[in-house]
Amino acid sequence: MIQKLRAGIENLFPGYFALVMATGIVSLAAHFLEFNAIATLLFWLNHVLFAILVVLYSARVIFIPKRMFTELTDHQIGPTFLTIVAGTCVFGTQQMVQGSNQAAFGSALWIVGLLLWLGLIYAFFTSVTIRQDKPPLEKGLNGAWLLAVVSTQSLAVLGSLLARHIAIDPQIMLFVSFCFFLLGCMLYLLIITLIFYRFTFFKMTADELSPPYWINMGAVAITTMAGSRLLLESVESQLLGELRPFLIGFTLFFWVTATWWIPLLLILGDWRHIIQRVPFAYHPAYWSMVFPLGMYTAATFQLARAIGLAYLVIIPECSIYVALIAWLIVFVGMLVSIVKRLFATAHDEEVLHDTLLAHQRLGEGSPSTRQGHSEPHSSQR
Repeated sequence: MIQKLRAGIENLFPGYFALVMATGIVSLAAHFLEFNAIATLLFWLNHVLFAILVVLYSARVIFIPKRMFTELTDHQIGPTFLTIVAGTCVFGTQQMVQGSNQAAFGSALWIVGLLLWLGLIYAFFTSVTIRQDKPPLEKGLNGAWLLAVVSTQSLAVLGSLLARHIAIDPQIMLFVSFCFFLLGCMLYLLIITLIFYRFTFFKMTADELSPPYWINMGAVAITTMAGSRLLLESVESQLLGELRPFLIGFTLFFWVTATWWIPLLLILGDWRHIIQRVPFAYHPAYWSMVFPLGMYTAATFQLARAIGLAYLVIIPECSIYVALIAWLIVFVGMLVSIVKRLFATAHDEEVLHDTLLAHQRLGEGSPSTRQGHSEPHSSQR
């Protein structure tokens, strides 16, 4: 059992904080729509999940720092570490909204998130810029790169909530949050251009259309959330008050973009699983699909409040069920995967070892390899 725990820590998927992101935002969406029992259950569950992941990631930092650095500087894997920032800030947002405005805890989480953001985002972009052996665009780029946007906007969302509850002038915190909002917008426009180019001018196999591409939508959904939060707090800031028309237009622009992505991603998912017959098997990256569904629900609800379009509420009133079902399916898949891992036989251990190696790549069948290991064929998985 100790050996399995050690192997689990060593091979932990770097983007597993997407579990906290997804659970947190689905809980918030349920809270907004007055699914109070579900929201409370997920709120306290996320405390447990957050604590477990903090322990596991800390153990990785202590015992395998070189491997973590190698993963952080990898084109495909590196961006997934930014789920730590987003997960921390989403958890902080829960404390402010569902935890009776726990400003001290929320402020601490915002500061931790900011420090992690500074360390991770600059380490990743510096490493992929200066390294000599760079992969081609179609091998190095995937939807996880948009976690740079998600992590940045998560700081804007939590910061806007903290503005009224901390000792400094609220206008300062709102200005900082507005700057993060604009930075996230810039990063999205840069990265999504490359991803759309990848979609339309390079071959895309069914295995390569993995769940992280749902962050194409999730990144603009959280941008909508950040813009909506700034609109709701604009009364506290002279600058935001003057920029309110700009904020409304820009926030609606990103909400429409998020809405446009949903049918396309559903069609591509059907093509992947129904036509190409790629089986659904639990992978930690599936939390990157649950998060956008929950974020779109919560962001649309906040947008309706911020600009007074009550008729938009019908969308989250329907999409909340999709988000809850998706969360439940992936959560059950995770539990089954953990149980199989704990009670695996010696023969199963070999198969699971190969699977864990494959989990270090987002692409579930990506032709690239790392550390001398070839990924297993999809039929083996």
